[in-house]
Amino acid sequence: MDTTQQRTEAPDLPYNVFAKACPSRGTLEHVTGRWGGLTLGALYEGSLRFNELRRRVDGVSEKMLSQTLHALERDGLVHREAQPTNPPRVDYELTPLGRGVAERLLSLIHFVEGRMDDVLESRRRYDDTRGAL
Repeated sequence: MDTTQQRTEAPDLPYNVFAKACPSRGTLEHVTGRWGGLTLGALYEGSLRFNELRRRVDGVSEKMLSQTLHALERDGLVHREAQPTNPPRVDYELTPLGRGVAERLLSLIHFVEGRMDDVLESRRRYDDTRGAL
């Protein structure tokens, strides 16, 4: 077994995200996709209604947010609570599993935000030496 396989395979775990057919890959895509990560991060602050969430996640379309919420709900990360009122009220909140995922994502988000000066400087150097794309 080469070094790459040793690093990516976890023999004590029943799932391996690096395997093409592993169901964990789909969940990872839902969590780390642009809208999934931002939605989980926004819901970490507390329960939000659909339009509140859409305003919080600047730039997401109604269709994409709806699809994202369905995927996250299906994966057990988001709970959808429909209130029988007129007009209907629907609230979204993180499940305990979703909260754990969001905590880890927010740690990464804060790290990236804290290092953006370094990233922007790196982009500038890259563009200066290779030409802006």
